[in-house]
Amino acid sequence: MPELSCNAFLDITEVVCPVTFVKTKVALEELEIGQVLALRLNGGEPLQNVPRSLKDEGQQVLRLADNGDGTYTLYVKKLEEN
Repeated sequence: MPELSCNAFLDITEVVCPVTFVKTKVALEELEIGQVLALRLNGGEPLQNVPRSLKDEGQQVLRLADNGDGTYTLYVKKLEEN
């Protein structure tokens, strides 16, 4: 699968919920509408909660890639200011 072009990258593998979503939200606030954030997160609770919360906030989840090491990269397109 080809790599997506992203405007920013955030690694939240060292933090736990709910801080994972707080950090993600702050990173998205720095982007313009239409830009893409690549987000590296752990499996388990962050993988369940962060994508769902982003969708609930009106953002578009473009892709979820398994990094093969217990982490994932989530690509999110900013659609709305929150």
